[in-house]
Amino acid sequence: MISKLGQVMVYVDDQDKAVKFWTEKAGFTVIADKGSEDMGIRWIEIAPSEDSATTIVLHDKEVISKMSPELNLGTPSLMFYTDNVDKLYADFKERGVTTGELVNMRMGRTFNFADDEENYFAVMELLEE
Repeated sequence: MISKLGQVMVYVDDQDKAVKFWTEKAGFTVIADKGSEDMGIRWIEIAPSEDSATTIVLHDKEVISKMSPELNLGTPSLMFYTDNVDKLYADFKERGVTTGELVNMRMGRTFNFADDEENYFAVMELLEE
């Protein structure tokens, strides 16, 4: 039986640029930066905090496509949660993050944002029930 989602793989064109975005603009932390020289692969694990239950692993899209050409290397549709969507929205704008409009939905307030490779993600502040 599956107990939780551990990692989400995100395939990027430039790992160093992606790490810079996620750490400097989105406030994530690097959990691990590892690789295998004999396989020519590097993976960088990031998360909103070191104790996050789920992490994102940034992989080089070109390397993975050569190793496993059958994989879908598209960007997953990720929804992040925040306790203060107004502050996060303002912080992202101040840091130059491409953001969509802040909108109200039945579940909460949300906006989309893009990383520096124009992969889009969403973040929501859930309404209290």
